[in-house]
Amino acid sequence: MVFSGLIIFNVITDTAMNILKSKIDISVSFKKEVPEDDILRVKRTLEWLSEIKQIDYISQAQALEIFKIRHKDDPTISQALEELGENPLSASLNIKAHNPQKYGAIATYLENESLKQYIEKVSYRQNQIVIDRLATIIDNVNRTGFALSIILALIAGLVAFNTIRIAMYANREEISIMRLVGAANSFIRGPYVMEGIIHGFLAGVLSLILVYPVIIVTSPYIQAFIPELSLKTYFNANFVSFILYHLVFGIALGAFSSLFAIRKYLKG
Repeated sequence: MVFSGLIIFNVITDTAMNILKSKIDISVSFKKEVPEDDILRVKRTLEWLSEIKQIDYISQAQALEIFKIRHKDDPTISQALEELGENPLSASLNIKAHNPQKYGAIATYLENESLKQYIEKVSYRQNQIVIDRLATIIDNVNRTGFALSIILALIAGLVAFNTIRIAMYANREEISIMRLVGAANSFIRGPYVMEGIIHGFLAGVLSLILVYPVIIVTSPYIQAFIPELSLKTYFNANFVSFILYHLVFGIALGAFSSLFAIRKYLKG
């Protein structure tokens, strides 16, 4: 169950963080007199930067269309555009980074002298506080998730180890007799390791039986907070992998716990 909880936690946090990252970008507005060829050349230059994940070019015409759709219910703005008689908007590049903490470096690059002649405005400075806070939140959630994963994995290991150690303590006299008659360590160790593997396999199966109804029940509630995530759909799509991960984790945990627990009785 601990392993199931880890998987569910990671799926939820990864999805939430990816959604948050997708909402962060910086916009580079170009001077109206800059030709489209020059803008596309700047775009190609930026695409070489390893920090940048995606760049979308928005022409003046596209910018105007987006603006009209966004303000279609505001007759004052529509009338003002008609009276103006020309497109007041400039072409721009929307930039997304692999890591939100890299937006500052990207903005600094855009402010160098070779590019300033083309660029009217970079949105990063106006939104720097918001972007930096979101980047900090994402970083803290990732760190917390990693630490929690380690802690829960250690708890699962300790529980399995102590359970098997108690079983071996009950059989300590049998192990001592086997050693006295000259049985090899591998001969003594084998049955307990196999028992650990069987227990781990059964624990994995039991965990799957228990966790799947929980996923079905909780999925609508989680989707209410994160519309882009359906736990039920995710686990149905990855059901085979989910089963394999559980069984491999359970078998490995049982085998290694048995190996460590029996070492005490094989010394001397």
